[in-house]
Amino acid sequence: MGLLLKATLGALIVVLIALLSRTKNYYIAGLIPLFPTFALIAHYIVATERGVEALRTTIIFGMWSIIPYFIYLASLWFFTGMMRVPFALIAAVGCWSISAWLLILCWTRLH
Repeated sequence: MGLLLKATLGALIVVLIALLSRTKNYYIAGLIPLFPTFALIAHYIVATERGVEALRTTIIFGMWSIIPYFIYLASLWFFTGMMRVPFALIAAVGCWSISAWLLILCWTRLH
């Protein structure tokens, strides 16, 4: 896939999220980032460049990557109760970063 196509897909997702956030069903905007747009691209590239076995390993790692995302959501929920949204977002990204780093560290030691 060309770089322009990937950028266009990303831009379309951002527009969709912005449009959905303005509707009465604004919460659906939180589901859109979980659509596997970038995962589809990553899985296709890994499969074509590294083979099916590497794809299967990437899939397993992707399953484990749900943990940092959950930590991001839980910490964002917690932080929005005690600080302004921009600071809560920064703190939640920090929590995601630490948990993602720990995941990578554990993954590389076990595999």
